[in-house]
Parts: sequence; structure tokens; C-alpha cells
Amino acid sequence: MDEKTEFGRRLRDAMTSAGYPLRPVVLEREFNTRYWGRSVTLQGVRRWLRGEAIPSQDKLLVLADWLGVEPEVLRFGVAVRHQVQERRQRWDEGVGHVERETFDAFLSLPAPQRKIVREVILTFAKVHQAEPAGAERPAKAKASR
Repeated sequence: MDEKTEFGRRLRDAMTSAGYPLRPVVLEREFNTRYWGRSVTLQGVRRWLRGEAIPSQDKLLVLADWLGVEPEVLRFGVAVRHQVQERRQRWDEGVGHVERETFDAFLSLPAPQRKIVREVILTFAKVHQAEPAGAERPAKAKASR
């Protein structure tokens, strides 16, 4: 399904969960009593419910507030929220004091130097990903004196 169709489904689900009938006239009336901008038409809200259009951000915020749903969930669904939370959790759990100190130092560098450091890190990451798991490089023999 496309994003408009998915939005329409989430809007219908939110209206049902909030105890409102799935009727465009109800959506039009309830929305327009809460929105301070130009009123939306019956045809416009019908397109939202059918999954033919997605409202602008300011209208989405009003819909979410009225229906008691987080705006990002109404717009993108819970899967996106879970992805963001998982990424944030991985960042919070996987980054210690030393790494944060390194990131702060990186951010304090001028842009050209940050670019070079970034390229070095990405190169190391590519090489690491290309190596088979558990493979170790042989230690170099010490040079004789």
C-alpha cells in the first residue's frame, strides 16, 4: 500500500478508537471547530478518509490532538516510531564516556578535518565488514636488530 492509503487507514482507526463514526461530515465538523486556519471542505476530508490525500503538517497536528494520537504515529505509523526508538536505544546503550568524548572532539573540528576523519572511519568500517567473522590478522614478526 502507498503512504496515502496507509494514512487513510490510520485516520479511520483513530476516529473509531476515539469513538467517532466514520463519516466525512463528522470529521469535517470536528476538525473545523478546532482548526484556526481556513476551513477544510467535505470533499477534502473525504479524500483523507479514502486515503487519496494527506493533510499538511498543521492540519495533521490538529487531527492528532483531537483524536489523542501522536502526530508521527498518525502520519507514519508505529513502525517508524519503533525504528527510531530502537536506534536511539542502541545509541544510548552502546556509547560510553570515551565515545562521547571522541564525538565531542570530532564535532569541534573544522568541517574539512571532520570530512577527512569521517572518510577514515568509514573506510575502517568497510574493511571490518568485509572481513569474515572471527578472522584475525596474523601478527607481524618483530624486526630483528
